[in-house]
Amino acid sequence: MNTPSVILQNVNVQQHGKPVLQDISFSIESKQHIAVTGHSGSGKTVLAKAIAKQIFYKGNIEINYVNNSSLQQKVVIAEHNESWKNLSNISDFYYQQRFNSCDSEDSITVAASLNKLHANNNHVEKLLLQFSLLNRSNTPLIQLSNGEQKKLQLIKILLQQSQVLIFDKAFTGLDITSRKVLHQIINEQAANGTTIILITDEKELPACITHVIELKEGRLISFVEKENFIPSYKYHTGFSAEIPFSKAFHSFNTMIEMKNVLVQYGEKKILHQINWKVNSGECWLVKGHNGAGKSTLLSLITADNPQAYSNEIYLFDQRRGKGESIWDIKQKIGFVSPELHKYFDTGITIEQTIASGFFDTMGLYKKLNAQQQKAVNDWMNYFDLNDLKNKPLSFLSTGQQRWVLLARALVKQPPLLILDEPCQGLDEQHTKQFIELIDNIFHQNNTTIIYISHYNDEIPACIQHILELKDGKQIIKKSSRKFIAA
Repeated sequence: MNTPSVILQNVNVQQHGKPVLQDISFSIESKQHIAVTGHSGSGKTVLAKAIAKQIFYKGNIEINYVNNSSLQQKVVIAEHNESWKNLSNISDFYYQQRFNSCDSEDSITVAASLNKLHANNNHVEKLLLQFSLLNRSNTPLIQLSNGEQKKLQLIKILLQQSQVLIFDKAFTGLDITSRKVLHQIINEQAANGTTIILITDEKELPACITHVIELKEGRLISFVEKENFIPSYKYHTGFSAEIPFSKAFHSFNTMIEMKNVLVQYGEKKILHQINWKVNSGECWLVKGHNGAGKSTLLSLITADNPQAYSNEIYLFDQRRGKGESIWDIKQKIGFVSPELHKYFDTGITIEQTIASGFFDTMGLYKKLNAQQQKAVNDWMNYFDLNDLKNKPLSFLSTGQQRWVLLARALVKQPPLLILDEPCQGLDEQHTKQFIELIDNIFHQNNTTIIYISHYNDEIPACIQHILELKDGKQIIKKSSRKFIAA
């Protein structure tokens, strides 16, 4: 079956007065499907938006559609994040909103959001089943996990049945089973006449991909058949500076303890009968499929979920609800997650973003003292961010923004680190560097760590304890290095 061809000639894009794409020229012929790779900030997402005609560019982009196809003659892009509106026609959400049960009443359900597309019901049901969302049809969108929201976004894109389909970081945030499903679906789309353009790294290349493009600093440096692709970039671990993380001094024995914890919204139980204890100096992996309850579990620890008060939960040797403020709790925790990143204010500078970690706010509203300013400077130097410190966070690519937020989580040297998919969006080099950093922080400082990842190769060696959740229930709690990421 023929597929559309895509031709780019001397495409250039500037953003913030800086060239982001420079003289990009290539052709995708019928029955060819490409993957676009490169370091964070190399221009991959900008290229995708240019092809989809979502941003201004100079040069020429030509799409030659197939006339006798049942597919729509358009380019559709599945972006990394999706925005939506609630029943009050508001899309200005905040991070903790997902955990407040009263807000779910103003949110449309999964089924209602899909009904707006007027798609074939059988097709909708098939995709919901493939992505394990059929039983979530009546769930308010605001109660979906990060991974479940990603699946819903993919379903909406697939229902448009376009001739050219661009996936930007489509596998990010999905569990192992869902990534396998997406591989299968992408291959099916290609076989049915859709031209596939996939923004990804080299470890996620579906069978249908025929060619790989590599970008570097906005330039195309290779366009080869998939089997001949060899990345030009060489990865190295280690940082050039000493870790600005001194040994933590605290007297806590039990960092976290939960007894028969239940979190419920209406009739839906998100967490049920959770019994879990984390001693000081332990490193835990929390694993489970998309929607298993991992983020809700963490929200009870980070003081973002009001249902912590109705449960027996102990943090830092003290039971919740005994007079402590949420800021007392947050002060002892360094935290990063996909949801935090999604709702973070990208209008503040990179220096301000890192500094906000001292106050656990989405912006910087207080003046730093001399010691705090020194810590910010040390972490900017360690993460090689000095030249960018006065740029707004929005100046950076998604992967580069995550790099800054990791520095924010570490800046106050907390006794407890909670890292929810910390490497999401990072390129291979930054991923390797961060994993090595976490191992070093643990061994040098005995920091307590709670870690979530859906990729085995992103899990630090210091992890020795596992808590696994399935449908909100605890199915594994053990001390072992033998695990498979979910």
